[in-house]
Amino acid sequence: MSKIIERRAVVGVIGLGYVGLPLAVEFGRAGLRVIGFDLDEHRIASINSGKSYIPDVGTEMVKTLVEREKLSATTDFSKLKEVDAVIICVPTPLRKTKEPDISFILAASEQVRASLHSPELVVLESTTYPGTTDEVLLPMLEDTGLKLDSDFYLAFSPERVDPGNPQFQTHNIPKVVGGVTSMSTEMAAALYQTIVERVHKVSSARVAETTKLLENTFRSVNIGLVNEMAQLCYHLGIDSWEVIEAAATKPFGFMAFYPGPGIGGHCIPLDPHYLSWKARLHGFEARFISLAEEVNSHMPQHVVQLVQDSLNEQGKPLKGAGVLVIGVAYKRDINDVRESPAIGIVDQLMRKGALVSYHDPFVPEMTLDGKGSLTGVELTDEALEGCDCVLIVTDHSKVDYGRVLKLSPLVIDTRNVTRKLGMPEHEAKIIRL
Repeated sequence: MSKIIERRAVVGVIGLGYVGLPLAVEFGRAGLRVIGFDLDEHRIASINSGKSYIPDVGTEMVKTLVEREKLSATTDFSKLKEVDAVIICVPTPLRKTKEPDISFILAASEQVRASLHSPELVVLESTTYPGTTDEVLLPMLEDTGLKLDSDFYLAFSPERVDPGNPQFQTHNIPKVVGGVTSMSTEMAAALYQTIVERVHKVSSARVAETTKLLENTFRSVNIGLVNEMAQLCYHLGIDSWEVIEAAATKPFGFMAFYPGPGIGGHCIPLDPHYLSWKARLHGFEARFISLAEEVNSHMPQHVVQLVQDSLNEQGKPLKGAGVLVIGVAYKRDINDVRESPAIGIVDQLMRKGALVSYHDPFVPEMTLDGKGSLTGVELTDEALEGCDCVLIVTDHSKVDYGRVLKLSPLVIDTRNVTRKLGMPEHEAKIIRL
C-alpha cells in the first residue's frame, strides 16, 4: 500500500490492446513505472520505439513515457517477477457455440501464477462471467502456496473503454472495483485512485463482474428494441429516426437509442452471452438477452434487403450492381473492425452477386469471413458516379457526405448522417434505415 501511495509501485499490464495500452499510459503519467506484456512483437516494438498504434493514445505521450523510463513493453513474461501489481486485460471472445472462451484469461493467469510473489496485487479487467475471479483465478494463485490477503491480493475491475470517445477516457471514467476480500478491494481501489477521478467499491468480485455485463446487456437490449422498431417502421413506411427524435423530446421516462446496421466491437455483441450462459448453468433462461441478440444479429440481413429493394425500385437487380460501402469499422473514427456488421453485410452482398467496393479512411484493408480480403478504394468522383448505390455503414467524420450525396445515384444511409446536410434537392435519392 505504501508503494502505491508513494507511486513507487511497478505495474504490469498483460494485453496491450484498446484496454491495456491506455491503462498502461495512465499509470505511467501518474508516475508509476509500467511494464506492458503482450505476445504481439509488433506492438512491443512499437511501444519501445515510442509509437502508439491506437488512435486514443497519442504517440507523443508514449514517446515521453518511454524516454522517462516509465513505460516499457516485452514478450518476456518472466519479468512479471519485477512488478508489484499486475492487471490482466486480454480478450474474451465467444466460441462458435456462443459459449464463453476464457482461454486467454487462463493463459495470462498461468503466467501470473508462475511469477507470483509476496506481496503482489492481481486484478482482472477482462470481461467474463460472474465467478471467474473467485472460481478460476483464486484457486490457481493459492496453488502456489501463497496466502490471500497476506501474500497476494485479488480483485476484479471491469474495463470501460469506449474507443474514439474524445470526452470520456480512462482517467475520467469511474472505476468499479470488487475484491475477493475487503482487503483486496482496498488495495485495488488504492491503485486505481492514482489514475482515475473516482473509484466505486463494491462488495465482491462477483458484483463487479456482473456490473460490466449489466452495462452492456442494457445497451444490447435497448439497441435491439430500436433496431426492431426500425424494421417495423420500414414495413409501415415511417421514418424511424424522426420517431425517435420526437420521442426524445420527452424530459423523463425515455432514453434515446438509435438503430444501426448491426452491433460490433469487443463488448456489445459478446458480453451479454457471458451472462446468459452463466444463467443457464443455474437453470434460468435470460430471454431478453436472447431476443435482443436475435434482432441485432439480423440487422445486416435487413440492410442487404434494404439495398436490394432500393435498387429494384430503380429497375436494377442486386446481382451485377456496383455497391460502394462507406465505412467498415464498427464505429465512427476508429480502425477497429472486431465484430463489425460491415463484414457480414459485404459478405452477403457479394454472395448475392453485387460488385462491392469500400472506402474507409481508417481501414485500408478488410478481411472477410473465409472469403479473402478487400482493399479500400479512394472516394473519387468516378467511384461515386460510377456505382449504382452508396451504402453508408459507418459515419466517419472525415467523409464529405455532401459530396457523396451530390455525386451518387442512390444513397442507403444506415447512420442518419445525411439528415442534417440541408440538401433537400437530393432527398429523393436517400433511403434511411
